[in-house]
This record gives sequence, C-alpha cells and structure tokens, in this order.
Amino acid sequence: MRFQTRSRHVIDLVFPIALFFVFAASALIVLILAADLYGSTTGRLRVNDENRSALAYIEEKIRQNDTGGAIEIVRIEDTDCLAMSADYDGIFYTTYIYEYKGMLKELFIRDDVSFSLKNGRDIMEISSLSMTSPEDRLYRFVVTDSDGFQSSLIASERSVP
Repeated sequence: MRFQTRSRHVIDLVFPIALFFVFAASALIVLILAADLYGSTTGRLRVNDENRSALAYIEEKIRQNDTGGAIEIVRIEDTDCLAMSADYDGIFYTTYIYEYKGMLKELFIRDDVSFSLKNGRDIMEISSLSMTSPEDRLYRFVVTDSDGFQSSLIASERSVP
C-alpha cells in the first residue's frame, strides 16, 4: 500500500496568510470608523447638553422668581443681565444672571449694596449669552458654546404684575 504524497505549493501557505491580513485590515478600518463616529457623536451630545443645561438653569430661575413683574433685562457694565427682584422680610434683593468672561454667572445681592459683575458665582462655562425681550414679559435667550453651536429658549413670565 502506497501513501500518496501531495506536493505543496507556495500558494497553499500564502493564501491563508493573505486572507488573514485582509480580514485584519477590514476589522481595523471598521474599528477606526466606529471610534471616529463615537467621538463625534459624544462630542456633539456633550455640547448640546451644556447648552441645554444653561438654558434650563435660566428657565428654572425665571420660574422661581416669577412674581408680579419682578423680572427684567438690565444693562450693567456693558453686559446684558437678567435681573429678578425679590422682597425678603422687607429687604429687597436682586438676582442677576449673565455671561462674564466665558462663564454663566449668578449674583444674588441686596439692592442697596454696590457690586461688580466679576463677583458673581460661576455656574458653567459658555461662550456667549444673548438675551432680548421681543415683547412685554417675554424673553429670548441664546447660548453659544465654544464650538459655535447655538441653542435658544423663549420664556415668559406667568404672573401678572
């Protein structure tokens, strides 16, 4: 009985190795594309979340201080500020919300005290905040992040002055 010997060719060795490298390169390309897509998606979600958080903070402050015409937009030190007045045991206080040097800030202070906007408490980082009052008791806020993306909010006072 004779065993038949098979002659080996170079292609028998090269083909599986080449096929392995094709699959490895394909997997690497898919991995790189997925990582890039994941990075851009999470970056955009982070930016969107930051803008919405700033606007939600402003909206919540308006709701907390919505008492009979106590909200207005004032200009202090060439900066638009959302001013919300309140009376606590006969002492008048004002809460100011504004953008100062790339930060959303809040300043809660008695009306008879002098102040500077730099003394406000940092809330979060933003690039800019614009606020307008297109109609009486209606306010529009636009927050811009460091990448130039904008989000806006339109809020109104619900109380009657």
